[in-house]
Amino acid sequence: MRPGSPRTGTSLTVLALLTAVFALIVGGAGSAFAHAGLSGSDPGDGVVLKTAPKAVTLTFTESVGFSDDSVRVLSPGNERVNPRPAEHVDGKDNTARVDLSDELPQGTYTVAWRVVSADGHPISGAFVFSVGEPSETAAVVPTGSPTDTAVGRLYGFVRYVAYSGLALLVGVTAFVVVCWPAAASLRPVRRQLAVGWVMLVASTVALLLLRGPYETAGPLTSAFDLSQWSRTATGRPGGALLARLALLAVAAVAVKRSAVRFRGQDGGAEPQALGSRARPAGAVLALGLALTWAAAEHASAGIQVLLAVPVAVLHLLAMGVWLGGLITVVLLLRSRGDTAPAIPAAAMSRFSTLAFAAVAVLVGTGVYQSWRQVGSWGALTTTSYGRTLVVKVAAVAVVLCVAFFSRRWTARLVREAPAAARKLKLKLREPAPERVRETAGAPSVPAAAEPSGRPETPRGGEAEGTDTQRPVTPADASRRRLRRTVAVEVVLGVVVLAITTVLTGTQPSRAAAGSAKAAAGHEPQVRVVTVPFDMGTANHQGSVQISLEPGRVGENTVEAVVYTADGGLATVPELRLTLTQEDLGIGPIDAKLTNQKGYWAAYDLRLPMPGEWTMNITVRTSEIDQVTVRETVRITPSSS
Repeated sequence: MRPGSPRTGTSLTVLALLTAVFALIVGGAGSAFAHAGLSGSDPGDGVVLKTAPKAVTLTFTESVGFSDDSVRVLSPGNERVNPRPAEHVDGKDNTARVDLSDELPQGTYTVAWRVVSADGHPISGAFVFSVGEPSETAAVVPTGSPTDTAVGRLYGFVRYVAYSGLALLVGVTAFVVVCWPAAASLRPVRRQLAVGWVMLVASTVALLLLRGPYETAGPLTSAFDLSQWSRTATGRPGGALLARLALLAVAAVAVKRSAVRFRGQDGGAEPQALGSRARPAGAVLALGLALTWAAAEHASAGIQVLLAVPVAVLHLLAMGVWLGGLITVVLLLRSRGDTAPAIPAAAMSRFSTLAFAAVAVLVGTGVYQSWRQVGSWGALTTTSYGRTLVVKVAAVAVVLCVAFFSRRWTARLVREAPAAARKLKLKLREPAPERVRETAGAPSVPAAAEPSGRPETPRGGEAEGTDTQRPVTPADASRRRLRRTVAVEVVLGVVVLAITTVLTGTQPSRAAAGSAKAAAGHEPQVRVVTVPFDMGTANHQGSVQISLEPGRVGENTVEAVVYTADGGLATVPELRLTLTQEDLGIGPIDAKLTNQKGYWAAYDLRLPMPGEWTMNITVRTSEIDQVTVRETVRITPSSS
């Protein structure tokens, strides 16, 4: 069976889809992180310290980079108390430590951090710890996604432009070198090559300028800060962008020399020779350009990096060959005039085979990347990356359906073109009608010889008049249908490229799960709640501090301390605590606190369910005076 036949295309397409689904099902084992996550801190989140710490240390799931303002420790009054920027601990790339000022006052401190993970994307977060006792804080910490800023959105758009430029460059080069070397002399092909190069150069320069404010959440004007440039140039993403510019400069010189040599050659065989000589150089440049993406994004972090990087390179190149080649075909199919001859059927056949191979590589490498970044069925619906990937898979499935029809029309065109060419050749050999011969070669024919109402044939238009008389052949019909289906493929391919750009800037599902697990691992081991109360009489104002350890489902230790208005310890004759899970109708559960001579405690309080629990605290300060106050506390699932 022919490789381009419809039955073969259908069978291989179905096989590729089944392979993708199977890989997603079985690909649930292992761990991979392509965005860093905070795995621990010292002090921990929510802890209450008796004395002020000397430093704050953060530990991440992978190596991170940071700037002078990456870690900020803010006092209750929103003043920065770490005088020096962060540094790695003992040379460990996955740590960040900042020293604190001496003699910190009591209260709640906020640690706000923003670092750059190994794959080049910024991540951020915040947590609190207290010295002495918790307090109100005026610290202001940015919330929301670290990339959901004006600079972040602009950076994402420019990345899409860069992907599009790569697709145009790789696609048109592959089409000329592999499918139709003579197309290098056509204006639409040269224009596409120039547009792709300009798009990639301009977007790379823009990414270099935006990289600084993208990492630090700075304003757009900071893109022209020289200190930002030097820091960008020494980082992995900035180095990859500079390497991309160097490769594009080499590509421009190579294309210019090839164009000069091409114009200096005659004959139809020479383009083939030029194409064969250009293949190694073009392949090396394309690999180098794709590597500038793979070496600085998701593939460069996590498990199996040595395998993930070449797979990402192949995925990018296959995308360029397929989408950029489709755009080239559409431009040539829609071109008119003598300067843009019809694409030979043999060239379309070669492109059909090349595009099918590119789609097969896209599916195979995409399956591996999906397994590496998603890992389970549940993550497809519970994470942003998984949901976006589902949309991409659906779009790719539609593209494969349209590609099936494109291959069918290509196969028909290959079969029908030779027959159509033979018929046209025989028709051209037939003697032309007497009237046409006279019009073309005898100016003495009177105007009256022309039929009434027939417009005059313009100069040089004899061929057009002949073409209009030529009947539509099956090959012409197949070519028109091919032009339509390829145009639809291009539109869908642009959509898939946009979704891919979103995916590369989204935290992978495995990383999200790892971050959640790490966050659960450094959940505060003690839940501390301070509740003020007022008896309504003089000197009967104060607060009660309730500590639950570990604050999870199961057995907990409860300690309660009563403070006076000036912060001193107060003794009360009775203190009662009950907890109610109002949503589920559980409780009230009496903690059965006992007086421990200065504080109240219970060591066997069992809480059966996670969620928000309501605490009812009754404080009796005398034989007749008591007050009941309410507060909520979050109980997390058991770590087991």
